[in-house]
Amino acid sequence: MNQTVRIFLYSLIFLLSVLGNALIITVLVRNGRMRTVTNLFLLSLAVSDLMLCLFCMPFTLIPNLMRDFIFGSGICKGATYFMGVSVSVSTFNLVAISLERYSAICKPLSSRAWQTKSHAAKVITATWAVSFILMLPYPISSTLVPFTRYNNSTGNMCRLVWPSDVIQQSWYVFLLLLLFLVPGIVMMTAYGLISLELYRGIKFEMTNRKSSRERQASTSSLKPSDGDGCYLQPSRRRTVELQQLQTQPAFGASSGGNGRAKLSRVCSNSSGANLMAKKRVIRMLLVIVFLFFLCWTPIFSANAWRAFHRRSADRLLSGAPISFIHLLSYTSACVNPIIYCFMNKRFRQGVLATFSCCGRARRAHLGNGRLRRGPAPTQDDGHTHSGGTLTRFTYSSARGSAQA
Repeated sequence: MNQTVRIFLYSLIFLLSVLGNALIITVLVRNGRMRTVTNLFLLSLAVSDLMLCLFCMPFTLIPNLMRDFIFGSGICKGATYFMGVSVSVSTFNLVAISLERYSAICKPLSSRAWQTKSHAAKVITATWAVSFILMLPYPISSTLVPFTRYNNSTGNMCRLVWPSDVIQQSWYVFLLLLLFLVPGIVMMTAYGLISLELYRGIKFEMTNRKSSRERQASTSSLKPSDGDGCYLQPSRRRTVELQQLQTQPAFGASSGGNGRAKLSRVCSNSSGANLMAKKRVIRMLLVIVFLFFLCWTPIFSANAWRAFHRRSADRLLSGAPISFIHLLSYTSACVNPIIYCFMNKRFRQGVLATFSCCGRARRAHLGNGRLRRGPAPTQDDGHTHSGGTLTRFTYSSARGSAQA
C-alpha cells in the first residue's frame, strides 16, 4: 500500500466517521422525541467513535508517513490515553446495546422495571468512568523512544515502555480478553438469542398464514368477528382500516365480497411485512457480529503478537501492514453509524425532522421580521405545515424494523 492510497483511505474513513457521528450527535441532542434508552447508548457510542477518529487517526497516519512522531511527549501520552478510552467505551457501548436489545425482545416484561433513561445514564456514566480509570497505564507508560533511520538521521517513536515483558504480556492479554473476546462472546450470545426468538416468530407467522389460507379455502364466508390471522398487532392506521372494513354496511353480495377481499389483503400485507422485517433484523444482527470481529481481530492479534515476540512482529508488520490493520479498526467508527442508525427508518425520519424543523424555524424567524416591518400579503396553498407532525421516533433495530 503506497502513501497515496494510504492517505486517501485514511482521509475517506476519517471524513465519513466524523460526519456520520457528528450528525448522530446533532440529531439525538436536538430532537427530544428521540431521547430513548437505546438512543442514549447510541449517543455515547457516537461520542466515543468521534474520539476514536480525532485522537487515533491523525496521530497514527502522520508519524507512520513521516517515520517520526513530531507532536511531542505530551501529545504522545494524551493521544495514547484517549485512544484506549475511546476503544474501551465503544466496546462497552456495543455490549450494552446488545444486552438492552436482548432484554427488550426476549424478556420484555421483566426488563420494563430497569429499562429507564436514568438507569441508562448511570450505566453510561459508569462505562466512561471505568474506561478512564482502566486506561491509566497508557499515559504512565507512553514515552518518546529515539531511533536511527536508514539515512542515519534520528527520529522518535511514541511507544509504551513497560517495566518488564511479563507486565506487557499480561496487559495485552487482559485487553484481548476484556475488550475483544468477552464482548464478542456476549454480543454473539445476545444477538443469537434474539435471532432465535425472531425465527420462532417467523415460523409462527408462516404457520398462521398457512392455516389462515386453508381456513379461507374451506369456508365460504368470513364473519367480521373472525380472526384476521395477524401475529403482531397491526399499526394504528391498519387498525382503523380494518375497523372501517368491518363496519361497512353490506349493499349486496358484491359489496360484502369486496370488503372481505380488502380485509384479507390488509392482513396478508401486514403479515408479509412483519416476516420481511424480522428477516432483515436477523441479517443485520449477523452483519453486526461479523463486522465487529472483522474490524478488531487484526489489531488485537497484532498487539498480542508484538507483546510475546516483538522482533518478528516489528519486522513483518511495520509500514503498510500495520497501517492497514489500524485502518481496519478505525473503520468500526465509520460502520457503526451506518449499521445502528442510518439503516433504521425511524432514525432517517428523525434526521429529516430535525433539519426540517431548523428550516421551518428559520423561515418563521424571517416571517416574524417581516411582520414587525409591516403586514405582507399571505398565500394559502391549502397545505398545513407543522413542526409537530412527526410522532415519537424511538430507535430499536429489532422493534423498529418490525414496524417499518
